Amino acid sequence: MMGNMASSLILHKRITTTLAKAKALRVYFEPLVTKSKSDSTHSRRTVFSYLQNKDAVTILFREIAEKVANRPGGYTRIVKLENRLGDNAEMAIIELVDYNTVYGTKETAAATTTRRSRRGGKAKATEPAATAEVTPADDAVVAEPEVTPEAPAKNEDNAEKGE
Repeated sequence: MMGNMASSLILHKRITTTLAKAKALRVYFEPLVTKSKSDSTHSRRTVFSYLQNKDAVTILFREIAEKVANRPGGYTRIVKLENRLGDNAEMAIIELVDYNTVYGTKETAAATTTRRSRRGGKAKATEPAATAEVTPADDAVVAEPEVTPEAPAKNEDNAEKGE
């Protein structure tokens, strides 16, 4: 069963199975990929004894071994799915890491998004409105009254305290 699942994984690059079978397949499959990095007659025969599928062995040694040549390990990814409807078994997708284009694009998009906070949103919303209403001639007039009322206010506070 593991040989057939490994052959299907090589041919289709992604298969859906139960979580237990996916974890067992990872242990079975990853040493085969490591052996495929060295393309020799001995390693081909060893891998063929596990897979029993000429097409899968050819694809493994030609395509997959080239893509994973720099990777030290971790050739597969297991993604958990919802439980199966009939018997409530935990389902998962096992896939080859280098052949998935969906995750690579989502990670870059997620990295460029920004978070909004409540404080930043309110302050930013009020500042453009205030600057839009005030003209350059009004800036000089508005700046002077703001400075003068603050100074007497501090003196009044000191007078109330009795200083």
